Amino acid sequence: MAKVSKNSRVGQRAANAGSGRDYVKVIKSIKNPETGKYSYKEVMIHKDKVKEYMADNK
Repeated sequence: MAKVSKNSRVGQRAANAGSGRDYVKVIKSIKNPETGKYSYKEVMIHKDKVKEYMADNK
């Protein structure tokens, strides 16, 4: 098993700036006004845009 130093991993993170680690799964419950039942919407969005998503889709 090869070991990778901490410093090289930090450099790799900068190279992989657009990687999947910057995305989070958001699960939002949505109530149906006709039946009163809840459904759940799952979305993968960038972690910097979570607050915008929650504010826009009330």
